[in-house]
This record gives sequence, C-alpha cells and structure tokens, in this order.
Amino acid sequence: MTALISREELKAGIDAGTVTVVDALGGDYYAKQHLPGAVALTPGQVDAMASSVLPDRDAAIVTYCTGPSCPNSGQVADRLIALGYANVRKYREGIEDWVGAGLPTESS
Repeated sequence: MTALISREELKAGIDAGTVTVVDALGGDYYAKQHLPGAVALTPGQVDAMASSVLPDRDAAIVTYCTGPSCPNSGQVADRLIALGYANVRKYREGIEDWVGAGLPTESS
C-alpha cells in the first residue's frame, strides 16, 4: 500500500518546491482545477508518459484525485512504484479536501 501524506505536509512541500504533485484525474478535471504546480497523469497514461513527465525516479511525488472514493491516485501511485519510483505518496483526501480547506488551486 502506498504511503499517505497529510494536507499540511503536502502544502508545506508545495510551498517549499520539494514535491512533484500528480493529478490522477487529468482531462477536463485537470483543466478546470488542480493543485498548484500539478502535472496530469492518469492511470492509463503512466506506462507511456511517466518517464517524460516525471524524469527523476528519486523525486518526492504525491498523487491525488477527487477524494477517498476515487481509485485513480492509488492506481497511479502503485504503478509508479512498480516502475521504480522510490518516493511516492498519496494524498488520499484529494482535491475536495484541499478546496474545502480554502487552499489555492490552478486551472489551465
């Protein structure tokens, strides 16, 4: 099972620039709203795109999706770990929790 990260830890990592955030929803969801600096990578894209989107296999990576009921973040995290990424965690509470706490998001 993928290690988890709290909202506070994730915000600190984003603010410090020490974490790469991966939006596991992608598409219109990503375009409408995502965590600051997040890159889009859905479960179906991991094998084909991980090495170009996430070139550093030792970087701190955090995956997220809508919330605890969404399986995408866990699927992306598990696949990244299987591909040799060494420092992957999941923000289980997802963007719903982030927005609910009044934290900033971006759109594209």
